[in-house]
Amino acid sequence: MLVALDGTVLLMAQPGMRRELDCTTARLQWTSTGYLVAVAALLVLAGRLGDRYGHRRTLLAGVLGFGAASAGIGLAPTVGWVVGLRVAQGVFGALLQPGTLALLRLCCPPERLGRAIAVRTGAIAVAAGAGPLLGGVLVDAFGWRAVFWINVPAAALIAAMVLTLPKGQGSSDGRPLDPAGAALLAAALAVLVHALSRVPERGWPGVLPELGCAAALSAVLVVHERRAASPVVPRPVARSRPVAASLVLLLTSSAGLYGTLFSTTFRLQDALHTGPLGAALRMLPLTALMVLGAPLAERALRGQGPRRTALAGVALLVAGIAGPAGPGGGASTAATAVASALLGAGFAAVMVTATGTVVGDAPAGYAGAVGGLKQTAMNIGPTLGIAAAAGAGAGAHAALPVLAAVAALGLLPAAALPGPRHEPLRGAVVGGA
Repeated sequence: MLVALDGTVLLMAQPGMRRELDCTTARLQWTSTGYLVAVAALLVLAGRLGDRYGHRRTLLAGVLGFGAASAGIGLAPTVGWVVGLRVAQGVFGALLQPGTLALLRLCCPPERLGRAIAVRTGAIAVAAGAGPLLGGVLVDAFGWRAVFWINVPAAALIAAMVLTLPKGQGSSDGRPLDPAGAALLAAALAVLVHALSRVPERGWPGVLPELGCAAALSAVLVVHERRAASPVVPRPVARSRPVAASLVLLLTSSAGLYGTLFSTTFRLQDALHTGPLGAALRMLPLTALMVLGAPLAERALRGQGPRRTALAGVALLVAGIAGPAGPGGGASTAATAVASALLGAGFAAVMVTATGTVVGDAPAGYAGAVGGLKQTAMNIGPTLGIAAAAGAGAGAHAALPVLAAVAALGLLPAAALPGPRHEPLRGAVVGGA
């Protein structure tokens, strides 16, 4: 919730930051890009550190550092300080995120894990949905710095709760982490995310060199990982079909969802002139259905299994994206509300199923690694979706068929998930939801 809220309230703070700090829009954009690149590059490594040294330690270090960096931004005198501290915030954000999923698996028995993950999914939806409203209230009343100061007491409270958790022992394999593999993975992810984040400004042709560099680094990483004694992505994780399918499913679904939100926001405000508040109100069904849909998805998962639940979720998501792309363009309030509800219900089903599968099917001792991979997919997916929406051309509305096709690709990994008779996974997902 802390991370989701921080990302959405920032949108409301940036205009005030630009005025007070007297900076260009290009420099201000780095307050988002710097954070995104740092967190995406380090999530897997942070998960591996948790596996080795204990997730309680990495979560505690992450949340304390996140709070301290937030306080620093609240005091920052120039935009350069803000950007540097946002990068630091991304580093600590990477440390705290994978540990939350790993600790859920350690702290919850299998029969309660699904409910915990469903609550987690709903809580993130509430935080993301409430962020713009809370950010607007804080900025209007206290200025842009207030959206960072609110992280400080929240981080302190979370740190106090972390201290009550079992310490854990980390991984038992005793092998050192591979620094070369970690550096290659971080570099490949950083270049990829930076390239995708620049598509709205430069277009796809303008970022082709960076994408080529990311591909080359990825190829070198694959060769290195095959030879490494202790690869940064552990071999049992890389060989897990349910984990791999869930990660691809999260990537395609989050790309479709966030690209659609990007396109719809511009269409509602620029073409239909609804205004920021009107656009937010039209999208409220998305948040409501994510919150309400998470426990329903957990029940469906128990009765129908991961494959059917995920396929239904992807179908709902594609319908929510493709509906406004048809005749009329979803211009009416009712059409937008229906599309938003379908998006929320579909994404809730996908999130609960894929997260439960990732957590429940993680090989023993590698829950942090799969948690880091899961969060990486959830960072790259939205960036890819926004890049696809911005690079489609011919206006934001033209991107919806492309985004529907991206989301529909999720049917392939969804079909690869286990069915209801897969007992080892089902035991983990009875609340693996």
